[in-house]
Amino acid sequence: MFVDEAKIYVKAGDGGNGCMAFRREKFVPRGGPSGGDGGAGGSIFLEATQHDNTLLRYRFNREFKADRGRHGEGSNRTGHSGADMVLQVPVGTVVRDEESGELLADFTAAGQRVEVAHGGRGGRGNQHFSKPWHQAPREFEEGFPGQERRLHLELKLLADVGLLGFPNAGKSTLISRISAAHPKIADYPFTTLEPYLGVVSADGAPGHGMGRSFVVADLPGLIEGAHTGAGLGIQFLRHVERTRLLAHLIDTSDASDRDPVRDFEVITGELAAFSEALAAKPMIVVATKLDATTDRTRLEKLRSFCAARGLEFHSISAASGEGVRELVRAMADALDRLAPREPVAAEESSADSSATPAGRTAASDSSALHPEDI
Repeated sequence: MFVDEAKIYVKAGDGGNGCMAFRREKFVPRGGPSGGDGGAGGSIFLEATQHDNTLLRYRFNREFKADRGRHGEGSNRTGHSGADMVLQVPVGTVVRDEESGELLADFTAAGQRVEVAHGGRGGRGNQHFSKPWHQAPREFEEGFPGQERRLHLELKLLADVGLLGFPNAGKSTLISRISAAHPKIADYPFTTLEPYLGVVSADGAPGHGMGRSFVVADLPGLIEGAHTGAGLGIQFLRHVERTRLLAHLIDTSDASDRDPVRDFEVITGELAAFSEALAAKPMIVVATKLDATTDRTRLEKLRSFCAARGLEFHSISAASGEGVRELVRAMADALDRLAPREPVAAEESSADSSATPAGRTAASDSSALHPEDI
């Protein structure tokens, strides 16, 4: 099951209490204070992983609490600190504080780790309160509470190219042709109910990583009004935000009675209504089902429309393979001309880590996507 949104509650461990104790040894009548400090509570971290592509694990298990610190003991013994808790999320997850809306983390690389709840500090034992004029203190500190938060997790798939279009436009057939992805394919609308990712090789065999390669996302079909919740579009438009290039697939076959220009305008209108930045992304227009197109009138109308607006245009048949290899190379060429994806930095990342523990991150060098992981 594909789950791309979740809300969870995290509670870091409380610090242990300090101890009030005095040395009691033979021949030491006034041994003085010996209360140890309490241990620190465990913190909670989120860590990005390539081995998950859904937030399903947080659908039913929504509360996470780290261990508290142990209390201090006599003979100046400090209590054990609570163990930290690490929660794994898929690469592409955006984390916000549910109450304030503050951006805490944007996971764009595997191994990236962010502290979202800081463990409480342990209280001081009575040994710290000894003074020359107060040599038998009975004061001690209780442990400090751990940080607690309600988090909103939102998964935005990381892909280079997003396949857009009305339902049954041929998106799933195309991605199954050019990659190792195997989405459900059938001759009825809304066959695709969740996004699929596929690794495409532009210069070698599909999915084998030879030459230039990029990641394509097959997204469920959009319909008019998708940005307001019509159809399935509102659930998946967020996944288009991370793509660098859009491929708009339009059915121009004889079996379709739709106006291809009207289809183009409806989909681009939905993108603009959802996000102006989304509508401004580079786009390639693709006429599909060329093998089932005997009347080329609608095809040529769409070609002329794209030429007048300076849009790159391709016509393909994913079933027969006609024009598919040329389209893949055109996508790779377009990506070569575009700037690499810029990661979105969390607002807390530049803050002092001691003041804002949720802003501390640690990214690994591993940021590659593997076909078997997605």
